[in-house]
Amino acid sequence: MIDRRILLLMSMALLPASASAAPRRLLPSPQTFDYGPARLDIYARAGASSLPVVLFIHGGAWRAGNRTNVDVKPRFLLDNGFCFVSIDYRMLPKADVATQANDVEQAYRYVRANIARYGGDPNRIAVMGHSAGSHLAALTGLRGGLPGVAALVLNDTRAYDLEALARSGGMTPAYARAFPDPSQWRVLSPATHVGSRKHPPTFIAYSRASGRAAASRAFAERLRATGTEVTLFDGSAYSHMSINRDFGEGDTLTRAVMTFLKAALG
Repeated sequence: MIDRRILLLMSMALLPASASAAPRRLLPSPQTFDYGPARLDIYARAGASSLPVVLFIHGGAWRAGNRTNVDVKPRFLLDNGFCFVSIDYRMLPKADVATQANDVEQAYRYVRANIARYGGDPNRIAVMGHSAGSHLAALTGLRGGLPGVAALVLNDTRAYDLEALARSGGMTPAYARAFPDPSQWRVLSPATHVGSRKHPPTFIAYSRASGRAAASRAFAERLRATGTEVTLFDGSAYSHMSINRDFGEGDTLTRAVMTFLKAALG
């Protein structure tokens, strides 16, 4: 009897070349810059000009991760006519969340001042974040720290309203370590900064991870009450990690984000 694994390998070897996966186009190496407290990478195609820009803020519970945690985002977005930027920011415990938010704002100012040199349009920047990065994108974007930002893409966090999170019993160890001082919860909550003014168009996605749907829906309703254009994406088919990792792989989330970005950035 032939081993099933051997049979599978034999079958794959007999596939015609056209049936095998096409190799991905090589991604240009990013150009790395020191924006002050940390570094950022700019991915751009040679000869491009006036392209919309996605600035990405990685997750990692405010204490882990780095700007290289981008999966296929750079390649996908460059192939679809965008510039892509991924930033580092200082991590817990050396830098608290308030400092991290200031880092994000400084990185954004650097990108807005310099991105035209690399083919990007400084007036068409969308800031995208996952997990902790989603919280930082929402906090800085809604408190006015990203002047001129064209859109926000917020991907799967519960940290929109920290006081509500604590009341619901959702202040898990990861959140408690990031936000140890209850007197700071309001100022570090994106929901606090919604106010009554209209904000940039905002895409909010949530996974099936605990509490994400309720927190995202409540935040979306709060934003909509100001007249802000909000797209709420039900990502309950995704885990907390796959809703970030799968972006750019032709999945439902990718298609929804791209529709949103094209409408928001033109």
